[in-house]
Amino acid sequence: MKTLLTVFSLLITLAFRSQTGWDLQQCIAYAEKHNITLKQAALSSEINKNNTTQSKASVLPSLNAGAQHNYNFGQTIDRFTNTFANTQVLSQNFYIASSVVLWSGLSQYNNIKANEYNYLSSVENYKQLQNDLSLNVANAYISVIFAEELLKISENQTNITKEQLERTQKLVTAGAIAKSIEYDIKAQLANEQVNVINAENNLAISMLSLRQLMNLDSVTNFSIVRPVLDVTEGPLLADNIQFIYEAGLKNQPSIKRGEYSILSAERNLASSKGRLSPTLTFNASMGTGTSGLAKDILGVNYTGYQVSGITSGGDSVYTPVTELVTRKTSFSDQFNNNINKSLGFTLNIPLFNGLQTHTAIKNAKLNALNAQYTLDLAKQNLYKTISQAYVSAKAALNKYMASKLSVEAANESFKYAQQKFDAGVISAFDFSTSKNRLFAAESNLLQAKYDYVFKLKVLDYYQGKPLGF
Repeated sequence: MKTLLTVFSLLITLAFRSQTGWDLQQCIAYAEKHNITLKQAALSSEINKNNTTQSKASVLPSLNAGAQHNYNFGQTIDRFTNTFANTQVLSQNFYIASSVVLWSGLSQYNNIKANEYNYLSSVENYKQLQNDLSLNVANAYISVIFAEELLKISENQTNITKEQLERTQKLVTAGAIAKSIEYDIKAQLANEQVNVINAENNLAISMLSLRQLMNLDSVTNFSIVRPVLDVTEGPLLADNIQFIYEAGLKNQPSIKRGEYSILSAERNLASSKGRLSPTLTFNASMGTGTSGLAKDILGVNYTGYQVSGITSGGDSVYTPVTELVTRKTSFSDQFNNNINKSLGFTLNIPLFNGLQTHTAIKNAKLNALNAQYTLDLAKQNLYKTISQAYVSAKAALNKYMASKLSVEAANESFKYAQQKFDAGVISAFDFSTSKNRLFAAESNLLQAKYDYVFKLKVLDYYQGKPLGF
């Protein structure tokens, strides 16, 4: 019943979204939940977390127990009775042992810290992938909005031409204008209908790109919410590049990831150097065992006498003949009687091990240096990307302002051209030229608008702000 309710709730949610559309936050949330790369990064982070736990547990004393159950055939010496046996002998052995490293040059401690920093670095790597995915989804989301508005402009242009064609046909029928003008308007309409088809294709491709980024394949009638976007010089552009860069250094996961990688590499270097130090280990063990030959002596029976020698006088020397009365020693008695215990210390002093430790130290130094280079490169790329995004945002804003003036001028020009064409003052070619100029201006304005909006989102991203409208 619970499963049915869950499925029903999911269907209602999907149906509601299909009717109302998805906003940017919903698209990003869905993409993060279903992105395979993010899932793999999460697994990698979990593995690093397990490695950290394992390195901490390795400093604890080890404790192992075991048992042996053996059958020996043929002549052998039973190690519990120290006697020869020519028959099948059953022996058992039980033990428990423990050891703990008392000193290893802090190698274990540094290994723990290295794994901790490696785990934190993987967490920041996950966040970086998450942020990159969010930015890509935002870009695709804005591309869909741009494609929708461009389609609307193309459709409006086509509708205007259709109305103009109807008026032209009426004038041709009345004999007021030449038939060639009608053909010119039809050619213009055909070109604009091609523009509509191209705009529809671009919208479909943009929508497909967004759905693929979201890994969304099962929901039909997918649509997005079109936010109201006002193009004004935002507060981010009032800040300089250095201010945004310093903010990025504090909150960008790529920078934190590099810092943790350096700390991890430094701890790995310290751990490798610790291998030069002697290692002191404490050991303790306890064991026992049983044998099928073990027997308890219950008494002695005298069975007679036998000649054991001759005296100098020729008399025989007699000795008694005895027979031991035994029984098989019980398992519990052997288990308790054969217990042995040991305590000890082991000191291992590394003198020469095929340059393994020396090589490990050299490689650890190189890895630490490489981690520093990686962080420096990440900082350089961050400054470069922020600078480009800032300059691009400024240029996009200027382009938008200029395109806005161009649209206003082209719109006024088209109005006069339409009036002149209706009055028969200008040709259809001049009319189409004015109309195409207006379409180009509107397209440039639209492109500049959304280019500027996206650049602002990029700057938001580097400021550590959530993406949204």
